[in-house]
Amino acid sequence: MPQDGFVHLALGDSYTIGEAVNVDERWPVQLAHRLRKDSVKIDPVIVATTGWTTDELQTGIIKSDVEGTYDLVTLLIGVNNQYRGYPIDQYEREFKKLLDQAIQFADGNPYHVMVISIPDYGVTPFAKKKLLDEEKIASELDNYNAIAEKIAKLRDVKFIDITPGSRQAKDDPSLVASDGLHPSGKMYKMWVDEMYEHVFNNLSSR
Repeated sequence: MPQDGFVHLALGDSYTIGEAVNVDERWPVQLAHRLRKDSVKIDPVIVATTGWTTDELQTGIIKSDVEGTYDLVTLLIGVNNQYRGYPIDQYEREFKKLLDQAIQFADGNPYHVMVISIPDYGVTPFAKKKLLDEEKIASELDNYNAIAEKIAKLRDVKFIDITPGSRQAKDDPSLVASDGLHPSGKMYKMWVDEMYEHVFNNLSSR
């Protein structure tokens, strides 16, 4: 392990910045805390804003002056494309560019990159209140995630599927934050559980 520790670049939207939860409950921060307990020091750098679509994330990366290389790069994006009804081929085209950029940020090494699937907000109180079609949302997000997984596999990037677990929020209110829409810290911990073994093995072997 580098003497000064690792750096994790987390690219995304509200699910990465942790809308409606405390900073310590954001999943990149929870991941860092857990790794440190296992003697792997890592610091997260989060480039994410609530509401960002794929094209807005691309612009956000430029405006954030992200440069250099990172030891771990994660990408979770697309829910706002689906929510706004953007064409799915736009997502595919822009996701490819974002993932290629993520690999560049990982010094060209796809094994140091992870794609995280989009959670299903259709089961949340927010969706119910807005009378949104739960089955339609689930179907469309499954399509988005299938595209992301396909692109990730073609680039030898690890794909972490947290979507099935996110659907547990339908019957477990504790998995939803106080705004009725975003994941709670408890759900983010579930995400960390899903990715932890892969991340720990990846970093501790360097």
